[in-house]
Amino acid sequence: MTTCFITQPIHPQAVQFLHEQGFETRFASRPTMEAVIAEVGDAEAVITRDLGFSAEAVAAAHGLRIIACHGSGTNRIAVAAAARRGIPVTRAVNANSRSVAEMTIALMLAAARKVCAANTAVRQGNWNFRYERPGIELHGKTLALVGFGAIARHVAQIAGAGLGMKILAWSPSVPEDVFATHGVERIGDIGDLLRQADVLSLHRPADASGQSLLDRHHLSLLGPDTIIVNTSRGSAIDTEALRDLLLAGDLRAAALDVLPQEPPAPDESALSAPSLILTPHVGATTEEALVRMAMTCAHQIIDCLAGRTPAHVISPPV
Repeated sequence: MTTCFITQPIHPQAVQFLHEQGFETRFASRPTMEAVIAEVGDAEAVITRDLGFSAEAVAAAHGLRIIACHGSGTNRIAVAAAARRGIPVTRAVNANSRSVAEMTIALMLAAARKVCAANTAVRQGNWNFRYERPGIELHGKTLALVGFGAIARHVAQIAGAGLGMKILAWSPSVPEDVFATHGVERIGDIGDLLRQADVLSLHRPADASGQSLLDRHHLSLLGPDTIIVNTSRGSAIDTEALRDLLLAGDLRAAALDVLPQEPPAPDESALSAPSLILTPHVGATTEEALVRMAMTCAHQIIDCLAGRTPAHVISPPV
C-alpha cells in the first residue's frame, strides 16, 4: 500500500479521501523536523505545512516521490535537495488567499481600533481605557501593499471597496496591466511607497538570502501614525527594529501573524513590543482554506504517483 507521510495535522476530509484512493497515511509523532527525519521511512509521498522538509529529511526518505506543500510558501522545504533526486515539490497555490486576505483586514482593523488592548482593559476593570488615546478610522487612509500577488489583490479589493481606502502597491515582478485591472496605483520605488503609507501590509515571499525586506532603514521612512501588518513571512521584517520604533512612539501600531522563528524564542523582540498584536500564524487557518489546501495536496500526490504531472510544481524532476 502506498504511504503518505504527513508532518502536521491536515483536514480529515483529505485524509479520508486519500484512504478511499488506496493510500495509507502516517502522521509524525511530533511536529518537529527531528521526528520527521526519524519517522518518514519508506513513504512515497509527503504533505508538509509550515514545518517544511529539510535536506536531511529528503535524504532519510528513501522511497520519496513527491513533497506536497500545504500552502504557498516553500522556503522551509529543501527544494534543491529534492530536485537533485528528481522529486517534485508542489504548492497549494491560491488555496488560502481569501482567508489570509481576510485575516490581514482583521488585523488592520484590530490595530486601528486597539481591539486587543481594549479587551484586556475591560477584563482588568479598566473601563476608563475608552478615554485614552483613541483609535483611527481606515476610511480615506492610504493602504500601501508590499507585493501584489493573489492575497494582496484580495486585500486591495476589500480595503478599497469595503473601507474606502486609497490603495498603492510596490511589486517589481507584477505586470503593469494587473495594477490597472485592480484599480491600484503602482509605485516604482519602495521608499516612496513607505513614505506615503498610513497602513503598510506585507505580501512578498521570503527572500532566499534570509535578509529582512524591511530593515531599520526602511522602517524609519514610515510616519509616526503608520500601522504595519505582516501576514506573509516572518523574515520580511526586522522585529528588533520594529520593537524599537514602537517603544519610541515612532509607529502607531503593528500586527504580526508571522515571526522569524516559530514558535518564537523567549527573547524574540516582538514579544516585548508595545502596541503590537501577535497571532500564531493562523492567517490561512479557516475551515474553507484548510479543506482546499489539503485536498489540493491530495490530488497532486495522486496525479504524481499515477504518472501525471501534478499542478503547481516548483521543482520538476531533473
